[in-house]
Amino acid sequence: MKRVIVIGSKGQDGRLLCERLIRNSCAVLGIANGTIESTEACNFLKVDISDRHDVLERVKSWRPDEIYYLAAFHHSSQDAISDDPIEIFNKSHSVHVTGLLHFLEAIRMTSLSTRLFYAASSLVFGASPDEVQNEATPMNPRCVYGITKASGIHCCRYYRATHGVYAASGFLYNHESPYRAEKFVSQKIIRRAVDIYRGGSETLILGDLSARIDWGYAPDFVEAMSRILSLPEAHEFVVATGETHTVQEFVEITFKRLGLNWKKHVKENPALLNRRNPPSFGDASKLRRLTDWRPTVSFEKLVETLLDAELGNRIRLSLTEMPPP
Repeated sequence: MKRVIVIGSKGQDGRLLCERLIRNSCAVLGIANGTIESTEACNFLKVDISDRHDVLERVKSWRPDEIYYLAAFHHSSQDAISDDPIEIFNKSHSVHVTGLLHFLEAIRMTSLSTRLFYAASSLVFGASPDEVQNEATPMNPRCVYGITKASGIHCCRYYRATHGVYAASGFLYNHESPYRAEKFVSQKIIRRAVDIYRGGSETLILGDLSARIDWGYAPDFVEAMSRILSLPEAHEFVVATGETHTVQEFVEITFKRLGLNWKKHVKENPALLNRRNPPSFGDASKLRRLTDWRPTVSFEKLVETLLDAELGNRIRLSLTEMPPP
């Protein structure tokens, strides 16, 4: 039985990955916020990723075949700017770099056959001069998230080249599922549109309707991670659909499916944004060539899937709130 550790198991990708691994009869150890995420067929251990000795002991005793390092500290472009930028840097570095180093070092010392996947981000490319990015595109991050994720990629490169650790990385572009957190623009659109449809709200305010995003389906991206770790040698890969769509397109599909005129309910307020990301999309031809990976869900189907899931959640919630007969 394959033994797998998933760091960041409470996040969107972690939940999807754990479900996939368990369906495939793997033994899964899920780590989230320093504790185990309870899922069927998981081992229940307590792990503090900031403690190098704790990580070392757990990797030594578990000896996993694979480790997926999906932990992330998100600071959204529409979040309020922190009064203490150092706090954001420290938290981001702790999650994206220090915790990762503890696992890389534990693999080097106790379990060199273990394969590790590091979930990086398209934000490492930052203000790229090229509209289309691939694995050869220089990293030029402009935000804390991108800076620290780029540092994580360099850590994987170092352990791969110097110590022979199998440490693969993925430049992940935007990817969505019903598990996506509410603060992301996709879920903000979906949830507020359903509120409007149900009569609980009248207005959806967004920062930039013209923003272009390479949007993918999260289960496809999780599939890509597994395929990457199945390769004989560790590589870095862009994971993306290769096409972009505007926030307005997302809005139009959502409101049309609900039978609403989006222009009556959606307003734009650029002041919501504390950073603007340049339009970009990823060239995943290397991933396609080496693993035969392909996106399985179109952009329109993605939006419809998210909307249908939210409508289903609201119906189930309404049923649970009904008084007993």
